[in-house]
Amino acid sequence: MPNPNVVVVIEDDVDIRSLITAVLEPVGFVVHTAVDGLSGIETVRRSNPLVTTLDVSMPGLDGFETARRIREFSDTRILMVSARVDATEERLAREAGADDYLTKPFRPRELRARVQALAAGSSDSPLID
Repeated sequence: MPNPNVVVVIEDDVDIRSLITAVLEPVGFVVHTAVDGLSGIETVRRSNPLVTTLDVSMPGLDGFETARRIREFSDTRILMVSARVDATEERLAREAGADDYLTKPFRPRELRARVQALAAGSSDSPLID
C-alpha cells in the first residue's frame, strides 16, 4: 500500500522541481525528488509514494519509459508534466501508465489541485477513467 501524503517529483529542471516541492509541502505532502528517470524509479521503489509527478522530456530515460518501468512494480498515481500541448502525447502518456497530464507552464494552484485529486482517488482529472 502506498505511503499516504508521499509524493515523488521526477524532474530534471531544478527550478521546476523546486517549484513543485514548494507548492506541495505546505499542504501536507512529504516530497522526495529525483533528477532523472533512473533515479526516479529507485526513489519510487524506496518511498512507495501515493503520487508521482513525472517530466516527459528528460535526458536519458524519458518520462514515458520511466512511467512504464514504474508501473512494473508500483500503483502510484502518475501525473505527467510536459511543455508539449499535444493530444497524441497525452495518449502516449496514458498508454505508458499516467493517470493525468499537465502542461507547462502550469499554475501552482492547478498542480496542487491535480495532485490532491490523484491522492484522493478522484476522477476529476481528465485522463482518469
